Amino acid sequence: MTSKESNSPESSWLRVWHSQKENLILILIALVLAFFIRTFVAEPRYIPSDSMLPTLHMGDRLVVEKVSYWLHPPMTGDIIVFEPPPKLQTMGYAKDQAFIKRVIGEPGDIVAVANGKVYLNNQPLTEDYIAEPPTYRWGPQQVAENEFFVMGDNRNDSNDSHVWGFLPKENIIGRACFRFWPLKRSGFV
Repeated sequence: MTSKESNSPESSWLRVWHSQKENLILILIALVLAFFIRTFVAEPRYIPSDSMLPTLHMGDRLVVEKVSYWLHPPMTGDIIVFEPPPKLQTMGYAKDQAFIKRVIGEPGDIVAVANGKVYLNNQPLTEDYIAEPPTYRWGPQQVAENEFFVMGDNRNDSNDSHVWGFLPKENIIGRACFRFWPLKRSGFV
C-alpha cells in the first residue's frame, strides 16, 4: 500500500469502521433492546393531571408494565394507562395522549354511583384511596364484554367513564406498577 492509498478518505473510513465496529454494533443492539422493552415490556410515563389524587400527583413518574395483561385481564383496583377511546378523541384528545385511571368495573359487572358511594354489583366499595366521595349520580349500568369502567381517585375532578362511557380493552396500554419520581414517594402503586 502506498502512502497515498493509506491517506485516502476511503481507507480512513475503513480504519474507523474496524476500530469502532464493536462499539457501533453494541449501540445498535442497545437501541433495538430499548425499542423492544418499551414497546412490549415496560415504559416510563408522566402524570399530567390531578385526576388520581391522592394516590398519584401531577408530575409523578411511573413505570407502566405491559406483560401481565397478556396473562390475565385487568382486575378491579388496578391502575391502568390507556389510549383515549373514540368518544374522547371526538372531544379533541389525541389518540396518543395517554390517560391513567383505576379499574372499577370489569366485563359483566354492574356499576352505579349514588349517595356519595360507588357500587359494584349492588355492593358499596370501600375506597380509602379516594380524595373525596363523588357528588354525582351515574348508572346503574352493566359493563359490556371486552370493556371496563374506570375512574380517577379524585372522583369529582376526573374525566373518566362516568363522563365518556366504558373503556375498550384494546385501548389499554398497561398497568402502573412503580413510581420512580419523586424519590421521596417512590415505590409500588
